[in-house]
Amino acid sequence: MQDPAAINSVLDQVGARLKKVRAHQKMTLTQLAADTGISKSTLSRLETGQRKPSLELLLPIAQAFQIPLEELVGAPQVGDPRIRLKPRSRRGRIVVPLTNQANGRHAWKVLIPPEPGEPEMRTHEGYEWLYVLTGKLRLILGGRDITLNAGEVAEFDTRIPHWFGPADNQPVEILSLLSGHREHMHVRTVTTSKVKRTEASRPARRPSRE
Repeated sequence: MQDPAAINSVLDQVGARLKKVRAHQKMTLTQLAADTGISKSTLSRLETGQRKPSLELLLPIAQAFQIPLEELVGAPQVGDPRIRLKPRSRRGRIVVPLTNQANGRHAWKVLIPPEPGEPEMRTHEGYEWLYVLTGKLRLILGGRDITLNAGEVAEFDTRIPHWFGPADNQPVEILSLLSGHREHMHVRTVTTSKVKRTEASRPARRPSRE
């Protein structure tokens, strides 16, 4: 529930804001009265704070000024909905965290450039889901060595020794989701001892964390 004192504080500033906007637009009270149909005396009392602003009065005034009503009222701005992603570099890979919670499922966008040397297999707790955005991804899982194209998905138990990276001399971009063993993505029914490979959307051949 909104604080009445805060609302009154906002309304008390409308008069001064109205006068400032009118002066900026070089409009007289007479002109504003003619454009809005509101009497000159009422507009004057609004500007001096002697008349409490109402929606019925403010709407035509905002239209006459050609400004949003919230600009005239001085409503607080809505928070910026954009997420500020901060890319990180990990062993030459560009990793963009898409989640920031301490526990639960984690998501990354990863850009993996061609990497020299032999793949270094690793293991850790969790269950991973990979989606190839662009390029070709090589996934080594246990004794299996497969290549995934753009639009394909793989999911596997990360306790199995694994490695993934570019399948050729071109970068590969992927989405990676890592969760606990009880939080499988269930692209299709799988067993934790095998990798599951499927195309998430076969028509969309075009539509990365190790």
